[in-house]
Amino acid sequence: MPENKPPSLADRNCVPCKGGIPPLKGEMLQQYQNQLAGDWVTVDEQRLEKTYKFKNFRQALDFTVQVGELAENVNHHPDIFLAWGQVKLEIWTHKIGGLSESDFILAAKADRLFENREG
Repeated sequence: MPENKPPSLADRNCVPCKGGIPPLKGEMLQQYQNQLAGDWVTVDEQRLEKTYKFKNFRQALDFTVQVGELAENVNHHPDIFLAWGQVKLEIWTHKIGGLSESDFILAAKADRLFENREG
């Protein structure tokens, strides 16, 4: 009988945070971190950061637009920093001043966009 695995983070849905819940810390935070690609960094247990590299400005700009559209579609918005050949994302849940499950879901979805891009 096949093992029932939970869906990957990228296949799950972000859930809007209304506040009043504690941010992820310690072991729970690490469990989510382990499900992301290795390039994500957790800063002070408060936010996720990753810089994506591109061949040129156009590719970085296109990815920025894709992440922006993703953020609007899931109603969860990262800080996006665009520079020549790179895009940096910073993700956290503002209402709780730290990280929630939805932050890791958005990070995984951004990674999927990067993996599936053309060029």
